[in-house]
Amino acid sequence: MSPNAHHGRSRALAAEFGIGLALILELVLFALLSPHFLTAENLLNVSLQTSITAIIAVGMTFVILTAGIDLSVGSLVAVVGVLTTLLLAGIAPVGVAFPLAIAGGLALGAFSGLAAGTLVTRFKITPFIVTLALMTIWRGTAFILTGGRPIWELPEGFSLLASGRVAGLPIPTVIMLVVYVSAHIILTRTRFGRHVYAVGGNLEAARLAGIRTHRVITAAFVISGTLSALSGILLASRVNSGQPNAGLMYELDVIAAVVVGGTSLFGGRGSIIGTFIGSLLIGVLRNGLNLMNVESYVQQVVVGFVILLAVMIDQWRRR
Repeated sequence: MSPNAHHGRSRALAAEFGIGLALILELVLFALLSPHFLTAENLLNVSLQTSITAIIAVGMTFVILTAGIDLSVGSLVAVVGVLTTLLLAGIAPVGVAFPLAIAGGLALGAFSGLAAGTLVTRFKITPFIVTLALMTIWRGTAFILTGGRPIWELPEGFSLLASGRVAGLPIPTVIMLVVYVSAHIILTRTRFGRHVYAVGGNLEAARLAGIRTHRVITAAFVISGTLSALSGILLASRVNSGQPNAGLMYELDVIAAVVVGGTSLFGGRGSIIGTFIGSLLIGVLRNGLNLMNVESYVQQVVVGFVILLAVMIDQWRRR
């Protein structure tokens, strides 16, 4: 391992240790403030609530590692949830509707990522503008498809995707763990993972080294779109309906989890383990504030300050 690589790995480990310590302190604090916090049911509830945004955060990590950003994830959650439930409500028999609806939702997410990646790489539009436009397009599409009304009367069994359990764990939690393990292996054990870091670290150097940078960036957006779609399906199952206003402000929690977890907004540095710990920290923070009856708009202020603090720490680490 080169000295620079060793130094980068050391900084990543330091970031993971720091955020891990912060998570432990947060757990201790809320355990002291609320007697209900450390109950088994509440901890399972934290994992269930966190799983939706945590899965999206994996895709966001890939995009940010390439020095990009994806603001469309929340709106994509909504439109995929709407599309999935529309297919479920309008197709018979159920045996055909379930796989078709899920496949359709995931395909829409992949298409959104492909469109974003193509616009960024081929047309040289900044990721911020591209995904801001897609955020607006998908949110509007969700309302157009539903007429602004939720989609109800779904087939029996769809809600089990989010309410069912495997070995005592909620199914979304199990899916989240599988996604994180898979993403960690991809980033640390595959050539594609090395290329993601290389592109984010120095795009021109990566291109001169023979890396197909356009494909790497596009693939990162496709991963982000597909995982956002997966979360949209899980959320629709959890509320057992298609909600056009679902996923509002998810971008805030997801970006906060990724940045707090040590991934640099400038690309090239970060880890899936850090994102996982960051997602838990944000999820525990929201759960603890809920137990303390803190209003949701106050929680948004708190999360906003957490993002600012994380970015300041990131800037400090770069110096």
